[in-house]
Amino acid sequence: MLELILLSLGLSCATGVISLIASKAHVASKVIACIGGMAAAAMSFTGGIGALFQSATYVSWAGPMPFTNFTLLLNPLAGLLIAVIAALAFVAWLYGLSYFDEYYDKGIGVIGFFMNLFIASMDLVILADNAFWFLVFFELMSLTSYVLVIIDQTKKSLKGGFLYLIMAHIGFLMIALSFFAMASTTGSLEFEAFRTYEFAPGIATIAFVLAFFGFGAKAGIVPFHSWLPQAHPAAPSNVSALMSGGMIKIGIFGICKVCFDLLGVGGVYALGEHDLKSLLAYHSVENIGIILLGVGVGIYGWAANLPWLAAIGLLAGLYHLVNHAMFKGLLFLGAGSVLHATGTRNMEVLGGLAKAMPITAVCFLIGSLAISAIPPLNGFVSEWFTYQGLIGAAMDGGILMRIIFAFAVVSLAITGAFGVTFLARPRSEAAERAHEVPAPMTIAMIILTLACIALGLGAAWVAPVISSIAASMLEAPTLAVAEGATLVSLDTFSVVSPLIMAVLMAIVIAICILLRNAANRKAGMKSDPDTWACGYEADLSMETLASTVGANVKTFMTPLYAIRYGVNRAGEAVSRLFGRALGPDGKKAHTTKASPGSLVSRYDRDRTVGIAPAKKHAPALSDSVLSIVNDLGAWFGRLENGDFRTYIVYIVCALVFFLALIILVR
Repeated sequence: MLELILLSLGLSCATGVISLIASKAHVASKVIACIGGMAAAAMSFTGGIGALFQSATYVSWAGPMPFTNFTLLLNPLAGLLIAVIAALAFVAWLYGLSYFDEYYDKGIGVIGFFMNLFIASMDLVILADNAFWFLVFFELMSLTSYVLVIIDQTKKSLKGGFLYLIMAHIGFLMIALSFFAMASTTGSLEFEAFRTYEFAPGIATIAFVLAFFGFGAKAGIVPFHSWLPQAHPAAPSNVSALMSGGMIKIGIFGICKVCFDLLGVGGVYALGEHDLKSLLAYHSVENIGIILLGVGVGIYGWAANLPWLAAIGLLAGLYHLVNHAMFKGLLFLGAGSVLHATGTRNMEVLGGLAKAMPITAVCFLIGSLAISAIPPLNGFVSEWFTYQGLIGAAMDGGILMRIIFAFAVVSLAITGAFGVTFLARPRSEAAERAHEVPAPMTIAMIILTLACIALGLGAAWVAPVISSIAASMLEAPTLAVAEGATLVSLDTFSVVSPLIMAVLMAIVIAICILLRNAANRKAGMKSDPDTWACGYEADLSMETLASTVGANVKTFMTPLYAIRYGVNRAGEAVSRLFGRALGPDGKKAHTTKASPGSLVSRYDRDRTVGIAPAKKHAPALSDSVLSIVNDLGAWFGRLENGDFRTYIVYIVCALVFFLALIILVR
């Protein structure tokens, strides 16, 4: 399997060079890059899947100096990541057969060269078992992806690429320091020396913390996520799918490798976005958090000597890693199709695309349901396993850990664009002129759509494979997670069958359709009636837009957005250390301050609930009583009819309280 993967890497590099040489012949360069890339991806996918079912393969070639020995390791975890990247690469190249027609004037040969090198460098980072070569390939991955981010050469893409390059090198520095901390103790840069050495607690802690934040910057975890929603939308849509679905998973892979292998230690922003690709990039931040919830449970379970808990946590994290790659890749390709058909990504001016783009609409709908964890699709299955790990950690931990994991369960419960973009009526001439995209682009989306469905309905067969990977990382027995077509919970009284769910949902939908059609026939209507608008004629001003949903979210999440402004100001300060910070218009950026009106004052809040401020006049007993009553009324008024942030706090506190109460009593 390793030889097959290495052959695919050689093909990627050769294809990239030939595509660059033939760059003046635009069509030939594009076809060479895409067909060669698809062939390399197919070989790499085969090798990665094969590695899931065989023992680890270790090879090494001597370098000119001891620290440059070229050492590779292919184990089940590496095979899983390589298979995921290969699947995304295949559909990205297939999609590019039509999508790259728009990039002839930007240098199609350059895109073919750097995209092939980008994919090859990701695979080599996963395979490298030597710190020197790991860092070399990690840097190559960052540089090649940077070129793809700025390929449009617009001011926005240059700004996003510059911020990405800064964050990538900050992460690189922390990873390098982590490896050098381990190398200074072992006297070697070979990972094999790291994994066989018993590190002192102090060195292990320093190395883990540096690696966690270094790889976390690449994964886009908060607060190192600011580059992600700026860099991902700037790249071509199929490259965005590779970066969001594949590259940021390298960060998760690195955290798992350092923690379990080398050391052996035990989305609200999205709702305020109108740019379709920026919205999807923000959702990547959320889903990386969900993956890290699972990995965190695995780390805690190992440290607490609870191998079953560590196994279920890693199963949840790795399963969601695969699932996120599929549905996020699908959604980015869908966004690219919308851009290709309309020339805009702004959801505010779209609408009604479902009739003009039915295949894209169906694929995007399934991707949206999957990312929302709606059963029986793949996102539901991995989040279900994440719940199992969090609840299991709460049940078996001490009081402090029970409270912490109770909060984690609630935070996962409240994380959970289709309608604004594809439904209702067109809101612009661009939306009215929309058309379905060419066959290569639709086929690429259909492949990922089928993957989302298969990973959900086939969870009973996929979960044991991923569970065996987790067991190999922990050197523990494989956890039984399925019986036949049924997923088994930690609690023997709770089981889940995605297949049965799908059948039941299909029956319910069919009954609803039959009842609707019968009601229409009884009323003498041949089609569904027009939308009822309370007696008024429906018009575009009545539609729910992205700004409609985002306005309320921004209101009660003002403190969180204030943190975002702070992070952005910090990012601008860092940018000035390396070069002139650019704003969206390409001019020097100015410090952005939160608007004083963004927070509701007490006076405005009182006016909202109908309580007027007391007038000043001579004090009297009745005035004192009225003042007390007025203050009490204002206080209770804020409880009953205050801002949305208060209600969110009530809900979260109530969920945490009752969940903690159940856990503590049990």
